[in-house]
Amino acid sequence: MLAVVINAALVLVGSVIGLLLKSKISEKLTKSLMHGLALCVMVIGIMSAIKTQDILCVIICMVVGILIGEFLRIEDRLDGLGKIVKSKFVRKGDSESRFVEGFMTTTLLFCVGSMAITGSMEAGINQNYSIIISKSVIDAVTSISFAATMGIGVCFSSLGVFVYQGLLTVLFILVGPFISAEAINEMSAVGGLAIIAISLNMLDVLPAKIRSGNMLPAIFLPLAYIPLSNLIQ
Repeated sequence: MLAVVINAALVLVGSVIGLLLKSKISEKLTKSLMHGLALCVMVIGIMSAIKTQDILCVIICMVVGILIGEFLRIEDRLDGLGKIVKSKFVRKGDSESRFVEGFMTTTLLFCVGSMAITGSMEAGINQNYSIIISKSVIDAVTSISFAATMGIGVCFSSLGVFVYQGLLTVLFILVGPFISAEAINEMSAVGGLAIIAISLNMLDVLPAKIRSGNMLPAIFLPLAYIPLSNLIQ
């Protein structure tokens, strides 16, 4: 769990640094940084998505996962959580237009993806913390730019990192030895699609934002799909 604490702490430290530098960054530069970051996020998502060895698994898990996410209203609940945190920590009159967006975008970005899943798996099963530590450094640098462009909401994504990766690590300690490498690979691929959705939202090129939060259940569905598919075959 120490590596998870380090990850969350570095996200918080990077966010604070970004907030301190925010006043020194012009609006024009902020917009350029946001577009650049969005493209980097898209590349991260593509790199994870193309690792799939079973595209049917990705499609089915994504469709069923979105249905579950919409039914559970995960996106709305994340949005509500962001507003609750905002109401407690952002004073009236402060800029709050991007608080929820910053909180949700970076929480999903830092928590969804191959490094979060495989890092937690390695930490839980093999007590190997190198992946999470490497991810922590990347997240710290990323959070500086995000906080400078999206504000204080990015700071609170450190809570999401701590809770999500902490739970994943505990989960893999308990059940990791029984999860196949194939399932882990497809979980990363599905997570890559969710990251691509985040990047498109950041670029604001679509008429309406993708409800990427509702994709979260899809990431874990390969755990059920792969054994079922192997059984049928």
